[in-house]
Amino acid sequence: MSRRSLLCAAVALALPLSGCTAKSSPPTPPPPVPGPMRLVAFDSCEQLEADLKRAAKASVGPYGLPGSAAMPETMPFGSRTMADSAGVAAKAPGAPPEYSGTNNHERDADEPDIVKTDGRRIVTVDRGALRVVDAATRTQTGKLDLQLRQGGGPLELLLAGDVALVLVPGGWMGYAPDSRMMPAATKPELISVDISGPPRIVSRYRTEGNLVDARLTGSTARIVLRSNPRITFPEQPAAWDDDERIKAQRKVIDRASVAAWLPSWEVTTGGTTSKGATDCGRVSRPSDYSGGSLLSVLTFDLTKPVLGSGDAVTVAADGDTVYATASSLYLAGDQRWRLNWAGGRAGRPARQETELYRFTLNGNQPPVYAGAGTVTGFLINQYAMSEWDGHLRVATTNEQAGQSAVRVLRVDDDKLVQTGMVDGLGKGERIYSVRFIGPRGYVVTFRQTDPLYSLDLGDPAKPKVTGELKITGYSAHLQPAGDGRLIGVGQEADTDGRIQGTQVSLFDVSDPAEPRRLAQHHIAGGHSEAEWDPHALLWWPATNLLVVPVSSVSFDGGGGTGGALALRVSDTGVREIATLRQAMVRRSLVIGDTLWTLSDGGLQASRLSTMEKLAWLPAV
Repeated sequence: MSRRSLLCAAVALALPLSGCTAKSSPPTPPPPVPGPMRLVAFDSCEQLEADLKRAAKASVGPYGLPGSAAMPETMPFGSRTMADSAGVAAKAPGAPPEYSGTNNHERDADEPDIVKTDGRRIVTVDRGALRVVDAATRTQTGKLDLQLRQGGGPLELLLAGDVALVLVPGGWMGYAPDSRMMPAATKPELISVDISGPPRIVSRYRTEGNLVDARLTGSTARIVLRSNPRITFPEQPAAWDDDERIKAQRKVIDRASVAAWLPSWEVTTGGTTSKGATDCGRVSRPSDYSGGSLLSVLTFDLTKPVLGSGDAVTVAADGDTVYATASSLYLAGDQRWRLNWAGGRAGRPARQETELYRFTLNGNQPPVYAGAGTVTGFLINQYAMSEWDGHLRVATTNEQAGQSAVRVLRVDDDKLVQTGMVDGLGKGERIYSVRFIGPRGYVVTFRQTDPLYSLDLGDPAKPKVTGELKITGYSAHLQPAGDGRLIGVGQEADTDGRIQGTQVSLFDVSDPAEPRRLAQHHIAGGHSEAEWDPHALLWWPATNLLVVPVSSVSFDGGGGTGGALALRVSDTGVREIATLRQAMVRRSLVIGDTLWTLSDGGLQASRLSTMEKLAWLPAV
């Protein structure tokens, strides 16, 4: 299961750097009104150190900081990705056959995944190895042991020409040998692999923190990392109470240097290793809110023979969601990390707002800050954001108010300011999926039924709801399927909201005032990775083919089944054409007249027209 499927609460160190207090139980302040923010540079390393220490001391509990106690830092609730379109490569003279790309949000901002293809080669990463398969001969032509350290999460990669950039997220391994309360963690790595011949490692980049996400535009990769302070908290006497432990932990923070917060890095090429660390002068913060954790954006030009320093651009803030186009990159974060797991931490309720930072992208240069702002409520994932016609559309759920809204923002000077809003969506419910397509938007909320809202966003000052469809169950992903059609992948439910298995729905949204469901395909007791990670979904518009990995569980002692459903989507219906019997299918892709399905066991090639099995390449 991918990192995106971990449905856990985010725990990260990020507290206001101004107005913090050292008291164990500070009074609850009134919630601030979301509005524009500015990013400013710290005046000095001394100011940076003082502000970060103040935030850490306000957040520390009797057993350490969030993310440094027995519970490791985890991914936020929900998946970070949903797919927009499969991305079909155009065929040119001498080019490989047409092929499907990764199911990305934006066509010009490729997202990392466990498999990539250029139409000639299929490149996969799994279990510490990179494999290369020749699509024409259906043979494995190369395998490379990536020589990884123990621990860490699942691998992903980006592909640019003959360079595969492998992303190793790092992660929690267990307890460090010097303390039962301080978990040890592997460092995230970036590994540049040359696949022009037998695959070989060219450069290996190591740094601190957690890999949030990455994007590839052309041959330029941008990697987003989140890092927490590297402070070891010793065990405290068992006789102490929480207040005594907290006082001792704050003294440990006082003795730490600013270097504990600034990420260091090292890059090894051949036998040469270069080292460095983030400079204080490259760290910025919002003027009215700052966090104790740091977000860094690294930039790598994959046309260069080796990886460099990454030329980090860093913000003193928290964040877990990345959205990008070819020209913009957005970082978003909220305060659901503010969970009072242990006594003594700042006990304020989570503010129902999300912070947004926009950076402009230009070629292979580091991103440039363009503006920041806040919106009320929380995002479900990156597909709650969409940039169109110079504006950003954002869909959020306010959990305290029990309703959702879509806001339209634009950059004014260096601030993201609201131009329009439509609210009151799904009262008493929360957002399950969002799709923005040009001037239109579609939002699914759910508690017992699934209202699919159709929105008109053509006028940034006056967004409005134009139609609503209520059905049982919900769609966790909405896939554009041609003019006036949407495919929904999610769960069917009864009238009380109890889920009953994977469903695929075909919606007619050609009339904004009356969205309709034309067809439904239900797999009783089923679930699909595409529900939380739509990279697992294949939509091949050339033949209206939809491939959905599905696993079903039998509760009568008959066991379960797994594989992938091949569905034909017409203008009015959904028809099953084949079931691909292959355990735990993770991804599907098309190259020419062949359908490839990837599972943990290997790659299967099937004839696209008949689904006849052509070859099996075990992952050995």
